[in-house]
Amino acid sequence: VIATAMSTTMTTDLVEEALRRARILRPNAPRKVIIHSDRGTQFTPEQMYECCRELHLDQSMGRTGVCWDNAMIESQWSVLKAEFYDR
Repeated sequence: VIATAMSTTMTTDLVEEALRRARILRPNAPRKVIIHSDRGTQFTPEQMYECCRELHLDQSMGRTGVCWDNAMIESQWSVLKAEFYDR
């Protein structure tokens, strides 16, 4: 995890904020980087496409209904929820 952004709601603005923070924190990262996500509504609008294009990120999305495509981030979410939310 390079950068995060948190809110009570998951929006495209929130995702864009996290991506921009990551680019700032890793200015020497390769120009072409892949961002992998599920097919949530916050990852699919034109705003997300434009943000990725501007930041030189290639979008990759998991298959619908296949949690194993995104298993690594799902594992991270379970730790975050257990440590901070479920207390």
